[in-house]
Amino acid sequence: MTKLLRLLVAPLSAAALLLTMFSTPARADTDPVLAAQWQVAWDTYRFYECLTAPLPITGRSQAKRDISIEIDAPVEHVFDAYSNINNHLGMHSFLKRVVTHADWTDAGTRYVNFTAVEDIPVAGLPVTSNTHAQQRIHRDDLYYETDTWTLPNVVTHQKIVFEDLGDGRTRVTEHLTFEASVLLIDFTVTNGVSSHQATQAGLKAAIESGEL
Repeated sequence: MTKLLRLLVAPLSAAALLLTMFSTPARADTDPVLAAQWQVAWDTYRFYECLTAPLPITGRSQAKRDISIEIDAPVEHVFDAYSNINNHLGMHSFLKRVVTHADWTDAGTRYVNFTAVEDIPVAGLPVTSNTHAQQRIHRDDLYYETDTWTLPNVVTHQKIVFEDLGDGRTRVTEHLTFEASVLLIDFTVTNGVSSHQATQAGLKAAIESGEL
């Protein structure tokens, strides 16, 4: 039993150590610093490019998850509220602020470059994690995509699809693809999915109550 517990605890401990090494104690970077970090991440990692089933021998792995929720509100209203990243603030305890670096529309698609600042508890201490992202909003087709990058080279690809169920109800389905080192992938998926589920529940409550 002791040996089994060691095998179960080791990956989580290693993940926590890696996050601590590649993150910083809780502090607030200025908007220009975050903008510079975003550009470096974009130029260096091109985090919008999805790896094709990376093999463990490369040191990276990929995992896909789908989560959905039904919201008692018309699809256009749900889309506008849900796709506004600023409405995600306060929906789960990690996300502290969103800094938008660019916002423009080209050929009917709206592009938003932003950084989400999160305080993540690691080993009982708050660690600041800056998640750099690009969102592409296709309102006419009722879906949007978001690609994110954060240290240590963790990439998440999201496609969020909105379906009109009739009678003023909407189904939101998030197609999530996580890419990370083989050591961090389980930690990334577990925490990423739980964070998205918490945000879904918070947005559902806010939309249905009329807050959003």
